[in-house]
Amino acid sequence: MGSGKTTVGEILATQLGYRFFDTDSVIEKVAGRSVAEIFATAGEAEFRQLETQVLAELSAYTKLVIATGGGIVLQRQNWSHLRHGLIIWLDVPVEQLYDRLQGDMVRPLLQDADPLQKLTTLLDQRQILYAQADVPVRVEMGESAEQVASRILEEIPKVLKPDIHPIATSE
Repeated sequence: MGSGKTTVGEILATQLGYRFFDTDSVIEKVAGRSVAEIFATAGEAEFRQLETQVLAELSAYTKLVIATGGGIVLQRQNWSHLRHGLIIWLDVPVEQLYDRLQGDMVRPLLQDADPLQKLTTLLDQRQILYAQADVPVRVEMGESAEQVASRILEEIPKVLKPDIHPIATSE
């Protein structure tokens, strides 16, 4: 939340010539309600179910960059969908997230008396899952989305396995 997933994802998609989807935006279109409304009227469990359905649909396609909500890693079945591609974790210090999100009245999980503590708790709960990403990228203070996207593009070849071609011999 607030890490820049959508902005960086759009840049990556453009640079790769891929299509871009944000799962929260797709959920809102499918449900006909905002994420905040879904949380308020149906609850987080209903939102997570919609999130899983959207991810399952999107993961069937190729040449996509998908920005997911930070909680998508909490559902075990989502990992099989996430593993259809490379998983990138934008690792942003919690203080930087807090600065970016101050005054945000839209994100349901931030509607808390102590948003900084809430962010810290969420990160503590999810960090071990985020660390399973193929490409962890630490976002530095003041680093632009373009710089982050460039670093990601530099890291991707390091985690991809080279094509293995059969060796043919002739006598």
